[in-house]
Amino acid sequence: MKIIGISSGKGGVGKSTVAANLAVALASKGLSIGLIDADFYGPSIPILLGMGELQLNHEQRIIPCNRFGVKYVSIQFFLQNPDDPVIWRGPMITKALMQMLNDCVWDDVQLLIIDMPPGTGDIQLSLSQLASLAGVVLVTTPQKLSVSDVAKAGRMFRKVNVPILGIIENMTDTPEINLFGSDGSTSLARDLDTEILGAIPINREIAKNSDQGTPVCLTEHGKIFFTIAEKILKTLEKAQTTEVEVSQG
Repeated sequence: MKIIGISSGKGGVGKSTVAANLAVALASKGLSIGLIDADFYGPSIPILLGMGELQLNHEQRIIPCNRFGVKYVSIQFFLQNPDDPVIWRGPMITKALMQMLNDCVWDDVQLLIIDMPPGTGDIQLSLSQLASLAGVVLVTTPQKLSVSDVAKAGRMFRKVNVPILGIIENMTDTPEINLFGSDGSTSLARDLDTEILGAIPINREIAKNSDQGTPVCLTEHGKIFFTIAEKILKTLEKAQTTEVEVSQG
């Protein structure tokens, strides 16, 4: 099983929406996909894919929810009241995250996607050190304010030797809507020596579908997610081939 993170270093860029739709797009290609909502302070996956209900198997391991072909868990499923805030310190969050990784049934999952929280703190470091990440995908909006924060996250992953698989520019301007600009991630990709996987335009249908718990990638407005998913798979395949060549020396 390969594990990849979807990260931003900044909130409000649509990272969780990207994570959920990429998971569904990859599952639609016939892959067995898992998704962990590790954004403990602002879990969004239960809205994007549905709340669901966790169960235990005969070994008392957690069976993830399953919708749209994606197996997923979120800290929100473990709260007595789903609307309660998570007021935990770093060690408690790390312990809960490891439980999601180790005590859930991911046995047949080929690719596990982790929706990371904003920032460069405990969860990012714990995942980088304990989860053997195959890489991370960085999500940004075009504006400088976002690009600057995402650059910091990218540098953190470089320091802990986690490969950056590429950058997704979300909420890119269209001829009809001009808010954040476009092509703001070009300098970011150059600075981090990685590629731009795709640009997702601002589209009110994405917000509408997300609020209804229906992945927009399954509609005509979300085809870009399949293109990005294919690029991620090719990048992972290329990285694996390189590792084999290096190991064989």
